[in-house]
Amino acid sequence: MATISQSPTDPGFVQNPYPRYAALRREGPLHDWTEYGMPAAFSYELVNALLRDRRFGRQCPPELVPEIPEHLAPFYEVEAHSMLELDGDVHKRLRGLVLRAFTSRRIAGLAPEIEAVAHKLIDAIPADAPFDLIHSYAAQLPVIIITRLLGIPEAMAPQLLDWSNTMVAMYQARRDRQIEDAAAQATADFADYIRSYADERRQSPADDLISELLAAEEAGEKLSMAELITTCILLLNAGHEATVHTLGNGVLALLRHGDPAHWLTPERVEGTVEEILRYDPPLHFFVRYAHEEAEIAGRTFKRGDPVACLLGSANHDPEGWEHPDRFDPSRPVKTNLSFGSGAHFCIGAPLARLELRIALPILFQRCPNLALAEAPRYANLYHFHGLEKLMLRTGK
Repeated sequence: MATISQSPTDPGFVQNPYPRYAALRREGPLHDWTEYGMPAAFSYELVNALLRDRRFGRQCPPELVPEIPEHLAPFYEVEAHSMLELDGDVHKRLRGLVLRAFTSRRIAGLAPEIEAVAHKLIDAIPADAPFDLIHSYAAQLPVIIITRLLGIPEAMAPQLLDWSNTMVAMYQARRDRQIEDAAAQATADFADYIRSYADERRQSPADDLISELLAAEEAGEKLSMAELITTCILLLNAGHEATVHTLGNGVLALLRHGDPAHWLTPERVEGTVEEILRYDPPLHFFVRYAHEEAEIAGRTFKRGDPVACLLGSANHDPEGWEHPDRFDPSRPVKTNLSFGSGAHFCIGAPLARLELRIALPILFQRCPNLALAEAPRYANLYHFHGLEKLMLRTGK
């Protein structure tokens, strides 16, 4: 196992990390990554195995959790109840409660609303001037749908988007004290809002997800208010961030590949969406912790040892896909790791896929001559991977 050095904020790596991933995979599936101070898994086989291995989890063993700085207390008070950060029976209980409300029927019922929102956003795009797809379309659609799903007034969408972006910056490699302070304040404000709104819904239930979450029970237990608040924040932050990046990355891949409309027909769109998710995923790096001693890829992990799972690298492993660095919507669909795997497989994956299967065809149907207006650039967001903007012309 080699020791590697790769700054996650290096401009070349930010713009295209895949050649570096390929070089590291050729040297082996597991390397010590100096900048993160932990080993990192780069192959599809190893990443998938780690995500499914019950000896590893998302939660650092409690006796090894470092002391939380006072200025970050509001952020981690919310994170403490996140099913994304928990394992075992607590995670299973929370996930079960949320799934009772976040049903496939409810998600499928959002299809007409997703379609209507997509058309409304495209109506507002200028026909005779360049526009930023990320701001005008990719960022707007998922946050509007989440507000409707939760039952929160749509007028709150810009504020929710601001809170979400500020909180999610905590997971970026460029994180600093200013980002931390802003995230802590956004978390407190977001939690206060959800608490107040949930109290209203407790008194006056409606046909929305917050009301369903308040009513849901698992083995006689309900969500506590702290768990409800965290779950609502998680559904927005995790679901929104990933969909924004995937929409932007997907449109760029389709434009560069050529003939987008051909790949977005009803019989092809599902496979195209899966190829977008595989080819340029929105999240590249996820950490797991050993819960007991385990030997993986010739290395012994002790309880509490972290390991990084490189989802972006795993999705480009030639052991899993022929010519993996080629965007090919015609390739047979194989499970990729963009939504994770195992017990923590993304609970919002069905909604994200539905949004992509609807929003992408509508965009290219309404704007068949869509073209790049300037060279795109990826934002300095790692562990995420998404465009800072995508300037297009409609060609109308």
